[in-house]
Amino acid sequence: MATRVRPSSKQCAVIGGSGFLGRHLVEKLLDRGYSVSVFDIRQSYELPGVTFHQGDLCDIQALLSAMKDVSLVFHCASPAPSCDDRRLFERVNIQGTRTVIEACLEAGVQKLVLTSSASVVFEGKDVKNGREDLPYAKKPIDYYTETKIEQEKLVLEASDKEKGFLTVAIRPHGIFGPRDPQLVPILVDTARRGKMKFIIGDGTNLVDFTFVENVVHGHILAAERLRPDSPICGKSYHITNDEPVRFWDFMSEVLMGLGYAAPRYHLPYTLVYGLALLLWLLALLLRPLVSFKPTFTPMRVSLAGTHHYYSCDRAKRDLGYKPIVSLKDGIARTVQSYPHLRQGA
Repeated sequence: MATRVRPSSKQCAVIGGSGFLGRHLVEKLLDRGYSVSVFDIRQSYELPGVTFHQGDLCDIQALLSAMKDVSLVFHCASPAPSCDDRRLFERVNIQGTRTVIEACLEAGVQKLVLTSSASVVFEGKDVKNGREDLPYAKKPIDYYTETKIEQEKLVLEASDKEKGFLTVAIRPHGIFGPRDPQLVPILVDTARRGKMKFIIGDGTNLVDFTFVENVVHGHILAAERLRPDSPICGKSYHITNDEPVRFWDFMSEVLMGLGYAAPRYHLPYTLVYGLALLLWLLALLLRPLVSFKPTFTPMRVSLAGTHHYYSCDRAKRDLGYKPIVSLKDGIARTVQSYPHLRQGA
């Protein structure tokens, strides 16, 4: 398929642009002079310079409308990791991504940047300074991870210099920041229900948390370096704050910043994981009769009690990446952005 000549390399589309990461990405792209087309199933928002398209990710005609005169596409759409709907994950992350690729090729899009996840190599066991050449998880710990693996494979395998279609995958880990609908609100809700008194394991496990502006920075660097002569074509890149921190130290700092007590009692990791697995299986069996979501799932317990941090060396070398906001500043800015979640608010 011949590549069409686009009016400007500054014309781009953000799929999932109404979401947490997507919204931050759109705002930064506008600051850098891009014209942005946003595609999302959710309702529109008003931002100068943005053309909004509401539609289903599996509707190729709707996608083509959003990709008109676009040379660059960012694919950020995905159900939240905490969602436990396998069909939804498969429809959005796998079927939807196939449709995105098909639409890109038909529309003459030249570059596709995928928001993947570092969890594609995580099986619930320690990962220390993990590199991108680690194998994909053979036993994914949840539906999110399982479908993100397939999604990343689809996007990277679609990279074809002869067709003039180049792809790259960004693998962030532990995204947090202002307007985060997951990590901080869930943490505060758990604390308000009196369930954040315990530390799972010995509390020494190191993890990566990544401020949202650093994730956005990694996406834009990848997009602007994605050229036929670039080594990044068809590759994945870890993007983190490059500051591994004790999981429970991070959680405690956020909680205390919002006026809540830090967890201090220890529970054995194997005990909590076993209980979480039992509750998850029970919820699965009882789903036809009654619906309930356990606070601690096997994935959440694994994330809370194991080492999982990743090397950014490849991103530093190929993308020129380095974090633009430190972990300390990121936590402070995040806490300040949630006055309504403070203790007593």
